[in-house]
Amino acid sequence: MLVSLLKFLFQMFFILLIAPIFTGVIRKIKAKIQHKIGASIFQPYYDLIKLLKKDLVISSTSSWIYNVAPYVYFITSLAAVMCLPAVYQLKGFSFYSDLLVIVYLLVAGRIFMALAGLDTGSTFGGMGSSRELLVSALVEPALFLIIITVGANPEITSTSVFSIYDYSVKNSSGIFSTINILLFAAMLMVMIAESSRIPVDDPSTHLELTMVHEAMTLEYSGRHLAFIEMGTYIKQLVFMTFMANILLPVGLNMENVLVGLGIYLLKLVIITLLVGFIEINTVKFRLFSLPNYAAIALIIAVLGFLTRFVLR
Repeated sequence: MLVSLLKFLFQMFFILLIAPIFTGVIRKIKAKIQHKIGASIFQPYYDLIKLLKKDLVISSTSSWIYNVAPYVYFITSLAAVMCLPAVYQLKGFSFYSDLLVIVYLLVAGRIFMALAGLDTGSTFGGMGSSRELLVSALVEPALFLIIITVGANPEITSTSVFSIYDYSVKNSSGIFSTINILLFAAMLMVMIAESSRIPVDDPSTHLELTMVHEAMTLEYSGRHLAFIEMGTYIKQLVFMTFMANILLPVGLNMENVLVGLGIYLLKLVIITLLVGFIEINTVKFRLFSLPNYAAIALIIAVLGFLTRFVLR
C-alpha cells in the first residue's frame, strides 16, 4: 500500500513538473521557424511563479463560482491525467480509471470555467463561455467515438484504462495499424480544439473578438489565473498522454521506470513537434468554419470505427 501511494505521489509531482514545458516547446518551435529568438522553453514556469506572487483583483459582481472555478478546473484536469499512467508500472487511480470518467472530469472543469466567464457580467466573458461550449459540443462526438473504438476491441470490450493498457503492453506490435493511425489523427484534431490552439483558437491573441478560451479568463488575475493556466497545461497533457500511451503503445512494459519515463517523454516531444508544425503552417479559422473542422475529425474517427469491424 505504501509503495503504491509513493508511486502515485511520484507520478502526480512528475505530471505537475513537466506539464508547462510542452507549451514552452511549442512556442519555441514557432519562433525558430519564423527566424525569431523567442522566449525560453521555461517561460511558462516563470509566468506561473509571477502570477502566484501577484494580488487578486475580483469583480464586485462575481459570486462564489468565480472564486471556486480556477481550483475546480485545476483539480479536475489533474484528476483526469492521473487516471492515465505515465508508464505501465505507475498506475494512477487504477481501481476506477475509465476513459469516460476522464471525459466527464474535463467537462466538469469546463462547465465551471464557462459559468465563471458569465459570473462577472463581462461581455467578453460571456462571449468566450458560449464559444468554449460550442467548440466542446462540436468535437465531443469525435472524442466519444475514438473512446468507443478503442474499447470495442474484441480482446478488451471495455473502456477501462488499465484493461486497455494491459492489452497494449502485450500487443504493442500493432502501433502502425490503420486503426491506430486514423484514431491518432482524429485525437490530434480533438486535442488542438480542446487545448484552444491554432487553428481553432490562438492562445497568444490580443484581439477580443477572436478569443475563445482567453475571453473567459480576462477577469482573472494573480493565483486564480495561475491555477487556470496550470489546469490548461495539464488538460493538454491528458490528450497527449492518451495519444502517447494508448495509440502509441511503446515502452509501456519497461522494467526500469526511468527508461519508461524517458520513452514517455520522447513520445510527448514528438507529439509537441507535430503540434508546433501544424500551428506554424495554419491560421486561425473563422468561428463559422469550426463545424467543418469538427466534421473532419468525426469522419476520421468514423473511418477508424468502421475499420475496427471491417479489417479485423
